Amino acid sequence: MNRSLPILLAAFAAVSCHKSGDDASRSPALPAAEVKTTTAETRELPLKEEITATVRARTRAVIEAKISGRILALDVTLGKIVKQGDTLATLEALELQARLESAKATLDQSTRDEQRAASLVATNAISKADYDAAKARLEVAKAGLAEARTMLGYTTITAPFAGVVTRRLADQGDLAMPGKPLLEIEDPTHLQIEADIPEALIGGLKTGASLDVLTGSGVAAKAAVSEISPAGDPNSRTFPVKLDLPPGSAMRPGQFVRLDVPVRNYRALVVPASALVRRGQMEIAFIHADGCARMRLIRAGRVRDGMLEVLAGLDGGESVVTEGAEKLTDGQTLTVKP
Repeated sequence: MNRSLPILLAAFAAVSCHKSGDDASRSPALPAAEVKTTTAETRELPLKEEITATVRARTRAVIEAKISGRILALDVTLGKIVKQGDTLATLEALELQARLESAKATLDQSTRDEQRAASLVATNAISKADYDAAKARLEVAKAGLAEARTMLGYTTITAPFAGVVTRRLADQGDLAMPGKPLLEIEDPTHLQIEADIPEALIGGLKTGASLDVLTGSGVAAKAAVSEISPAGDPNSRTFPVKLDLPPGSAMRPGQFVRLDVPVRNYRALVVPASALVRRGQMEIAFIHADGCARMRLIRAGRVRDGMLEVLAGLDGGESVVTEGAEKLTDGQTLTVKP
C-alpha cells in the first residue's frame, strides 16, 4: 500500500493539471518538466530619463602659431600619434634669424665696450656714470639676444602633450599667424561626456554620482559626474555637466551617446529576465501552481541588471518559472529543481 501511494499521487497531479472532458481524453498526457522557479517581488526602481550627450577628450588643444610666418613643413596627418615635444610644424625664419645675428653682434660690441670702460674707470679715465651706462648697455644686449632666440624658437611648433591629431587646418606654404588654428590634438586615453541636463533633472545630480551610458551600437558603460555648472543657459534652460569615463573605454571622441539620468524612485514588480518567453507577438510567463504550469500573458518592461520589470499580467508573490520555461505548455506537470 505504501509503495503504490507515490504512483497514485503523481497520477492524480497529472490528471489535475489538465482539463477534464472529451478534449482531455483525446490528448496524451505531457511528461513532467523539470524547472526552476523564483518568487515575483516588488522592488523600488529608479525612474530614469534618457538625455543625449557627446563623448569628448578630457585633454584637447587647438595648435596655433605665436608668430606670423610661412609654413615650411607640416608633416602630420589625421590620426597620427604624437608625443609631447614632437615637432608638428616649422615656419620660415629668415627675418628672425637676421634679428638673432644682429643681437649677437650687439652683444659682442656691448661686451667689449663694458670691458674697456671697466679698465678706464679703474684709472679714473672715465666717470663712474659712464661705466654704469656701458654696463647697462651690456645687460640690454643680453636681453635682446635672449628675446631673439626665443622668437626664433617659435618657428618650431611642438606638441604640448601626447595625443592624436584629430584635425589639420593648414598646409605647407600657408601663412601662419596668431589666432589662426593649424591643428587640433586630443588625448584619447582620457575621455569624458558632455551633456546639457534640463533644470527639472539637475537637482537630482551630485558630483561623483555614477550614470549609465549607452551608445548607438549598444556599448554600455558607467560614467562618474565630475563637473556640474552652477549656471544654466537661460534660452534652453539646461545646465552643462561633464562625466568622466573609466580608462580603456571603447568609446571615441565625438561619439553620440545617451545618459540615463535619475528622476525619482517607483515600485515595480520584477522577475528574472529568463522568465520571459516570446512566442510570435506574445510575451509569456509560466506560473508554478498546484504542481502545474499556468501560462500568463504579460506586458514586459525594461531589463535592468538581469531583472525584468513586469508591467501587467503577474501578481507579487507568485512562483514564476525561470529555467525551462521556453519548452513548457499550459497545464503541464512540473517538477521543481532544488
